[in-house]
Amino acid sequence: MPVAQGVLAEVFGGQRRRVIAGAVLAAAHQAGEAAVPVLIGWTIDRAVRGPALTGLAQGLALLAVVFLVLSLSFRFGLQSSEKAAFLAAHDLRLRMTRRVLGRYGSPARRTGELVSVAADDTQRAADLNIVIPRAFSSLVALAAGAVALLRISVLLGVVILVATPVLLGLVHLLGKPLERRSHHQQEQAARASGVAVDLITGVRVLKGIGAEEHAAERFADTSRASRDAAVRAARAQAWLEGAMLTATGLLLAVIAVVGGRLAATGQISIGDLVAAVGLAQFLVWPLSSLAWAGGQVAAARASAARVQAVVFSSGTSDEVATPAAAGPGTGHLVLTGVEHGTLRGVSLTVPAGQITAIVAPDPADASALLDCLASEAVPDGGTITLGGTSLATLDPGAVRVHVRVSAHEADLFTGTIASNIRAAAASEDAVRTAISAAQADSVAAALPEGFDTEITERGMSLSGGQRQRIALARALATEAPVLVLHEPVTAVDSLTEAAIASALPAARAGRATVLVTTSPALLETAAQVVYLRDGQVAGLGSHEHLLGADDGYRAAVLA
Repeated sequence: MPVAQGVLAEVFGGQRRRVIAGAVLAAAHQAGEAAVPVLIGWTIDRAVRGPALTGLAQGLALLAVVFLVLSLSFRFGLQSSEKAAFLAAHDLRLRMTRRVLGRYGSPARRTGELVSVAADDTQRAADLNIVIPRAFSSLVALAAGAVALLRISVLLGVVILVATPVLLGLVHLLGKPLERRSHHQQEQAARASGVAVDLITGVRVLKGIGAEEHAAERFADTSRASRDAAVRAARAQAWLEGAMLTATGLLLAVIAVVGGRLAATGQISIGDLVAAVGLAQFLVWPLSSLAWAGGQVAAARASAARVQAVVFSSGTSDEVATPAAAGPGTGHLVLTGVEHGTLRGVSLTVPAGQITAIVAPDPADASALLDCLASEAVPDGGTITLGGTSLATLDPGAVRVHVRVSAHEADLFTGTIASNIRAAAASEDAVRTAISAAQADSVAAALPEGFDTEITERGMSLSGGQRQRIALARALATEAPVLVLHEPVTAVDSLTEAAIASALPAARAGRATVLVTTSPALLETAAQVVYLRDGQVAGLGSHEHLLGADDGYRAAVLA
């Protein structure tokens, strides 16, 4: 299990003042609770020995003050610790967001798993800030109860002082299996969430290939595994709480029996007996709280380990890259002997201000090339330079400011069409130009509220062609020095494809554009076309030249 102390230290350290304030106030509340049975016993003895009304009035007045103090302490102590927990959880979620969106990209986990960690594990880990004040106040309550019982009888005090470390050891012993099972429970729950997101996202594909039954069985298996893990964790929690409840019950019985015998022999007064029994009943709560705290700490450690595995996976920093860290501003991109995946020594030049097309019939070649250009992978061999500077020496986030890659399956986000296009737009003029070039205005015209139409998650309320045009408009609106478009018109009709091809050169005038495509209409706009075959450059020239010179190229683009 990954070491979780770093996350837990951050949870406490970031909210130290609130946690300490909550612990002090919670301790004041418990000290007041411990004082109640003592004051009741004192009041009974005063009423027996002297004027009953005077003793009763004094005792009630003191009890009223104690109840006021303990009530206010409970209210503000709980408020402070709860706030510390929620703020710490918020900080952890922001840390995770910076990690996922940062320079090293998203960890290799399903979306559902990341959501589970961000929603559940961060809060479980942050709940440590509630556990600390409660555990501290429980120890204070035990100390106050022991002192009060020692005042009444040394024997009663010794019983508490001996029983407390034994019970704490029991909590620690039973908390170990709970921690392991809590970690496994959260892992299985996250896996079930990830599978659910995958199936929901691909429901159309599943229906298309008739795999609904297989998908349902897969989710049922995952869900059962999550259920079984939750049952095992609950069983461990039940053993812990049950054992502690039994132990505290036995302790209460011992104190009551010993106190009764001492009162019967005249060694303590009636008031002291009432106080001793009241303290014994009171001590059940702090002892039970320690058992609860043990379980919560085990769960917090397990969740913190999962958070840490995301935050510190595959990288050493979670900072979000900013344009301030950017490299060269030119769009002149050069690949020299690049080897990655299926690519074998690919060399090509993307001149600034021109459209360069790349035809890669093998999807693996296209995928490997796009990973390198998007700074999602470091080439195994060769170099990629931007304006004469190697991308390997630049921050990946800074590279993405200058080299924007729009994937073929580009996701849209929940919101309006306009907000999607403006997500990273350079200016309003750029937005208007992009909308026109991508033929996105015809998409808006077909929708009830135009560009203000709300779309669902990932744009699934739109057709494939509509999604492609909105994604293309969003990419064009960035006005990036180098823009890489992967098959941006595969889902549109031929007339729209021709219109986009006609408008693209003007929309990208003065900036470098890379089209990874087999669309003849787009290929005709390119100043040069690079043909990849078997991971190598097999041809270079204009679209017309390659059509006549290479049978493989002709088959790839005219099939």
